[in-house]
Amino acid sequence: MAAQAATAAPGAPGPPVPWTVPASSGAPAPSFADIRPLGVSVPPVPPTAPAPPGSLAPPIADSALPDAPVPPATQTAPVPPAGAPASALADTPSPGTSALPVPGASPPPVPTPAPLAPSAPPLSETSTSTTFSPTDLPRTPVAPAPTPTTNTNPWHRYDPWATPAPLQQTGTPTPTPEQHRTRTRKLLVASAVALALLSGGVGGIVGARLERDGDRGDVVLPQVGKEDTGRAPDSVAGIAARALPSVVTLHVSGDGESGTGTGIVLDTRGHILTNNHVVQLAGSDGAISVSFSGGQTAKGRVVGRDTGYDLAVVQVSGVRGLTPMPLGNSDNVRVGDPVVAIGAPFDLDNTVTSGIISATERPITAGGEASDGSDVSYVDALQTDAPINPGISGGPLLDADGRLVGVNSAIRSADDGAGDGGGDGTESGQGGSIGLGFAIPVNQAKRVAEELINTGRATHPVIGVTLDMDYTGDGARVATKGGDDGPAVTAGGPGAKAGLKAGDVITEVDGERVHSGDELIVRTRAHRPGDQLRLTLDRDGKDLTVSLVLGSSTGG
Repeated sequence: MAAQAATAAPGAPGPPVPWTVPASSGAPAPSFADIRPLGVSVPPVPPTAPAPPGSLAPPIADSALPDAPVPPATQTAPVPPAGAPASALADTPSPGTSALPVPGASPPPVPTPAPLAPSAPPLSETSTSTTFSPTDLPRTPVAPAPTPTTNTNPWHRYDPWATPAPLQQTGTPTPTPEQHRTRTRKLLVASAVALALLSGGVGGIVGARLERDGDRGDVVLPQVGKEDTGRAPDSVAGIAARALPSVVTLHVSGDGESGTGTGIVLDTRGHILTNNHVVQLAGSDGAISVSFSGGQTAKGRVVGRDTGYDLAVVQVSGVRGLTPMPLGNSDNVRVGDPVVAIGAPFDLDNTVTSGIISATERPITAGGEASDGSDVSYVDALQTDAPINPGISGGPLLDADGRLVGVNSAIRSADDGAGDGGGDGTESGQGGSIGLGFAIPVNQAKRVAEELINTGRATHPVIGVTLDMDYTGDGARVATKGGDDGPAVTAGGPGAKAGLKAGDVITEVDGERVHSGDELIVRTRAHRPGDQLRLTLDRDGKDLTVSLVLGSSTGG
């Protein structure tokens, strides 16, 4: 913009000379102390002491200002270049005035700048030009304005053709969508964490108070929800689940008595294995009722039974979907093996107990209530601590794979110290389990069951001698005479062929020590007819070893 100028008539004092300061977009405004009238020489101002901060500088008397006439020429105040100090105006010669120094004259002293008087009018950054008159000049020297280092004019870099940046109400740029999403995610995460902490704290406080004081309402106890009822196959529960469909409960009545026992399903034809002492109550005209684990009930009949082995087979008809019990091998059983027993102790059907094999080849005799001893059974038994009580007789003893390894047959009772006990619940004064239960090995039970099913009778291995059951020494002694005053060694029998004589004491069978006649019978019946045995004898103080092949007899 062009600068405004003022003119005056020649020789006339004229009005005060207006001063024009051109607008600048970045150049510092000239200080009042540096502005001088064109063609007017300003005498030096004596230095004054700087005024204390916050106080007004003393005014300069009007006489200190010269009364020089204003030249007739019209001049425009020069503009210093951008970035130059404001004092450049004072060093620039005015038109018509020589700027050369006067020879011999001392340079005028440089006045000491004084703080800007509070009454000095500030320049407006938005004005395009400002006009001053000499009378408006400050009466006190003013310090030069500092050069601004940062332009605070918001329109200084304004470009009307540039793409405007989006502005918020605060004037700051609007965040990009990605920044907005990031900020939103952070806010959500922080809110979630705060909510979780708040919920946990409130829940803990409420829970602690409810636990201490209760909610004063109905009591609701905590409970675990329904879980998977499946069990590992080799666990007691898994074994029982597979075996129970093959286990039945027998209710036997006859001759005014009744009893309860357990049976094992052998095949789909309805053959059931149990103990002889369980079914002998039925006799020839008694009744047998068979109940299955699924709730079915059927009548049973005795196919065959054997007193010496204490085993019997009952058959039912009209029942479908029978599940046979898998058979194991008793020769594989070792002391310490886990076992599971199933039965109906005291008529509590489908009862499951568990324990271990506490001994093998335990010779026991059971029964013996008949005066002639015809009901005595001899068992080379598996001993177990699994609870076996009256009513569990004839039930299965299972290994860890759920296979049959024994038929529960007898218990040792603490009340009478007897070695029998049956377990059918029919004997008065029958005690409960004390951890000594006995089972017929499955290898022996399998052979006898097959013979009973096929022929109705079981065969017994024999050595063909009569034993002295009253002998109290160690071992089994051959009697001096047999029954009906016959010979003690059956002529042509297995014993005679092996060279046995009356009075011989048998001390070992296949290297295993025997201590009584009952033990010799048990060891013998653990074999099949036709098996070969090695016997150790004591004959007149001399040890002899003989080989014997077992014979066969029909049991009753």
